[in-house]
Amino acid sequence: MKTESIIKCLRTGVPGLDEVLGGGFPEFSFNLIAGAPGSGKTTLAHQIMFALATPERPALYLTVLGEPPLKMLRYQQQFAFFDEAAIGRSIHFVNLSDEVRKSDLDQVLRRIVAEVEQHDPALLFVDSFRSIAQAGSIQGRPDNRLQQFIQQLGMLMTSWQATTFLIGEYSNEIEANPVFTVADGMLCLQQSVQRNSMVRKLEVAKMRGRPPLPGLHTFRIGETGITVFPPARVQLGADAPPAGQNAPRALMGVPRLDEMLGGGLPRGYSLLVAGPSGSGKSILAAAFLAEGARCGETGVIAAFEQHPHRSRNPVLAELVASGRIGVVDSRAPDLSIDEVVGLLLAEIRRLDAKRVVVDSLSGFELALAPTFRADFRENLARMVAALAGVGVTVLMTSELEDRYTDLRFSPYGTAFMTDAIIVQRYMEVDSRLLRMMAVVKVRASDHSNELREYSIDEGGLRIGDRLTELEGLLGGRPRRSTDAPAFPGAETLSPRP
Repeated sequence: MKTESIIKCLRTGVPGLDEVLGGGFPEFSFNLIAGAPGSGKTTLAHQIMFALATPERPALYLTVLGEPPLKMLRYQQQFAFFDEAAIGRSIHFVNLSDEVRKSDLDQVLRRIVAEVEQHDPALLFVDSFRSIAQAGSIQGRPDNRLQQFIQQLGMLMTSWQATTFLIGEYSNEIEANPVFTVADGMLCLQQSVQRNSMVRKLEVAKMRGRPPLPGLHTFRIGETGITVFPPARVQLGADAPPAGQNAPRALMGVPRLDEMLGGGLPRGYSLLVAGPSGSGKSILAAAFLAEGARCGETGVIAAFEQHPHRSRNPVLAELVASGRIGVVDSRAPDLSIDEVVGLLLAEIRRLDAKRVVVDSLSGFELALAPTFRADFRENLARMVAALAGVGVTVLMTSELEDRYTDLRFSPYGTAFMTDAIIVQRYMEVDSRLLRMMAVVKVRASDHSNELREYSIDEGGLRIGDRLTELEGLLGGRPRRSTDAPAFPGAETLSPRP
């Protein structure tokens, strides 16, 4: 029989943490929660404790603080996981300050043993364990004495079939401390401040017998406690729609645009709509969602510019108000892409949504904490893959400076990761500022290669005819195809440098 089959994993009750841990904490394991002051160690420990403790399997929380446990609990009451009725019934607090103050590790161990024998806990928490270690160092034999103390405590807890959590303010001295060798699992919490954002990250540095997710995972402390945001896993469903020319199509809600796309956007595809400010990207995105609602398909919009409730598009505002379109609209200054993807996937599951809009990538990048902008392109590719994995059809808008002399589709070099591209541009003709649109790409499918003029009115986008009388539009120097001057006294229409 494999060892894994007889080891039970304890589900922590912390959203996202079990996935990062590879299923949870192994029962009867000896674990360390390490991090700098203020990184969320005590909050995480309390959230785990309140989720797992029961009268039949109680928790014992040993504090080594100058203040009484009551003061610590006063701050923990702000979180939704806190249950006052559990105190004294399934959760017991004991203060070891007097024993630690005497700097006698033997006396500390005897007190722990006495409390464990009295309460018979299934869960044991020691906060802060570093205070005990510092007390041991005063005795003059810090390394050997502390290591012996840790080994004895670990063996005792295992024999008593208790899962142990040591909480300590450790950061850079991991290699030098014996507790890291004895521990079965180790969570390292960290936080960094850049400008007006504080980013918290968690790493599973060690977890015996479990396959944790590697890397740093962002988490947030809110009213419900801690929420961890693991990277989205790309899972293609067995019933994924076929790709290419024969794929079922999603209509766009803009007359003549479906024709340009070859019959609509293939379902499950990602579409990038790129254009300068005021070119109608958000209007096209709203029409896409409204058409889905008309066909009985719910949608989700991640809004990083104007909130849909305050949108000047009454159709979109009504769809959001009626619940047919869900909204992901976080204004926190320390967003991560993993958090946004998690919010999107949760809203997609809640509504069984078929269409998703991200408006816009430019606003999305600005909404991220500065530390995540360096690898924005890489994380964006993972987001697109994750959304494609759940089978939704995605439309993303991107602000694009119109340079006229070159043709670009995204300031991030992300055009390759989308299945279809629509580009919008301005053009100057006869001293008028006009708009044109083209379908640049629809992967594995025929599509129009025409440049079409379009306009915007109270009814939305109106796509006109093909621009047959002009050439040189993409190069920024439009001219009449007959070589006749566009207007008297000019041979070409040049943009302002």
